[in-house]
Amino acid sequence: MIELLTQPWPWYVAGPLIGLIIPLLLIFGNKTFGFSSNFRHFCAACIPTNLTFFKYNWKKEGGWNLIFLVGTIIGGFIGGFLLMNPEPIVLSQGTVQTLSTEMGITDFTGFVPSEIFNWETLATPTGIIVLALGGFLIGFGTRYAGGCTSGHAISGLANLQLASLIAVIGFFIGGLLMTYIILPALL
Repeated sequence: MIELLTQPWPWYVAGPLIGLIIPLLLIFGNKTFGFSSNFRHFCAACIPTNLTFFKYNWKKEGGWNLIFLVGTIIGGFIGGFLLMNPEPIVLSQGTVQTLSTEMGITDFTGFVPSEIFNWETLATPTGIIVLALGGFLIGFGTRYAGGCTSGHAISGLANLQLASLIAVIGFFIGGLLMTYIILPALL
């Protein structure tokens, strides 16, 4: 049982479980799935302001979504600390070779490369700029696209929305640009 909790689930189990979210949301309240709207709900609930953007019934529109956010944080803690797999992540030899020769990443003992994801790297001017710029771009992009990757890729595509298809294509293009052009230039 513990092995089931500490290993990634195969796609043919996790995929249909994620796919069941959409019919359940539609059956129990005609809701859409998305995560980026939580920031708006949080601000509307906790920060008194006169901005019309934050003046709405956040309990009715986003109360369930804030509970989902809290559950995600708790689930991340449980998965990351209580059910953490002590074994290093299994990567293909091709990936290891590419990361080590082209990007200089040599430590594959953790879940993520420690050469990139550590406090020393984050505390550099480059790390702070990348974090601030990345956060701004993600925030701007989700507002401009009318939602985040989970909202568009799961809810939007399930509802056959053209805007979601265009947004998901943009997400993939952005991911490819980051992976093959921007990240190698930064490293």
